[in-house]
Amino acid sequence: MKLLNNLTVRVLLAITLGILTGYFFPETAAKLKPLGDLFINLIKMVIAPIIFLTIVLGISNMGDLKKVGRVGGKALLYFEIVTTGALAIGLILANVIRPGDGVQTAAVKGGDISKYTEQGAGMDWTEFFLHIVPNNAIKAFAEGDILQVLVFSMLFGVGLTRMGEKGKPLIQTFERLSKVFFNILGVVMVLAPLGAFGGMAFTIGKYGLSTLLPLAKLMGTVYATMILFIFVILNLILRYYKISLWAVLKFIKEELLIVLGTSSSESALPQIMDKLETLGCSRSVVGLVVPAGYSFNLDGTTIYLVMATIFLAQVFGVDLTLGQELTIIGILMVTSKGAAGVTGSGFIVLASTLTAIKVIPVEGLALLLGVDRFMSEARSITNIIGNTVATIFIANNEGEFDRTKYERVLKREAENELADYKY
Repeated sequence: MKLLNNLTVRVLLAITLGILTGYFFPETAAKLKPLGDLFINLIKMVIAPIIFLTIVLGISNMGDLKKVGRVGGKALLYFEIVTTGALAIGLILANVIRPGDGVQTAAVKGGDISKYTEQGAGMDWTEFFLHIVPNNAIKAFAEGDILQVLVFSMLFGVGLTRMGEKGKPLIQTFERLSKVFFNILGVVMVLAPLGAFGGMAFTIGKYGLSTLLPLAKLMGTVYATMILFIFVILNLILRYYKISLWAVLKFIKEELLIVLGTSSSESALPQIMDKLETLGCSRSVVGLVVPAGYSFNLDGTTIYLVMATIFLAQVFGVDLTLGQELTIIGILMVTSKGAAGVTGSGFIVLASTLTAIKVIPVEGLALLLGVDRFMSEARSITNIIGNTVATIFIANNEGEFDRTKYERVLKREAENELADYKY
């Protein structure tokens, strides 16, 4: 069938098959995690080089280093404002809906949280921010440390720009290398359905749908909050420049489905950068905003962290004062920035926050172990949509958005969709 040639359809079918396999054959499905990991590793293989080349070419194509600083400053300001808004929305809805009321701690299957609480309690945030600057650039690439690669790439781009005409041959070489890596990415994307199938089958097979029931209200609240954030807040941000959020989401639907299947925003990071350029954002803005947003604009993670904190307070009957809730927001404004660079970030950052507050039992994290994997899809999807919107907003604000290209892309997408369904 012609429809099966469409990557979106193939990934959607793979996710469906993964859910069915996990439900009917849980023992077999729980062993399929390597399929998802294989695909994510293939993506990680090209992330660092693609980010490096995109940032360097973006800065060198800007030419004006003052403009680089201006775009970076606007991006960081945008990230802080929107992230604070996400925190406030999560805090308000968690207090209004109160998902933690009535949850019996003994009725929920716990788990070993020692590794999270130990790492969370021992997190040194001064050390984290010092870690942003790599002491070994090669090591940053080898370990795939996105934030360190970002810093090095910006410095490299600035150095290359200052060479003027003498740097042109190297820029041309980087242009060719960029095409090579995106061609590699095109080959890797053929395996996207396999990765989505393995990731979803493992999640359902290992954790089971039954684990959702005790904390269904929390999951429903988190999902509803993220949907509200996307279709109200992010939608209003795009409407300011007369951009259709729905049209953008349709354009990146393949990447969203891949994130849904793999529970990892990394799995779609390079493709989103390519899609945003195709949509009309300049390479320079894409190269600066998307990698920075991956560490500093984690809207989905931010919403989850604040709601999980308030949820645990409600479960244990801790009546937080307004001052304590504002303190939670202040702490999460800092700790959430480290979420992308920490393995098992959700629990470690949450443990760090609870340790800093000292009024909610850290042991309560065991309640969230069973459902965390099911909420990670929502976090990852919200994060990637948030960074997509941020890039489009900054590009428009800088006059670096090609409206004609945008209209042409949407028209072509509509024609392709019509051709698929005519068959």
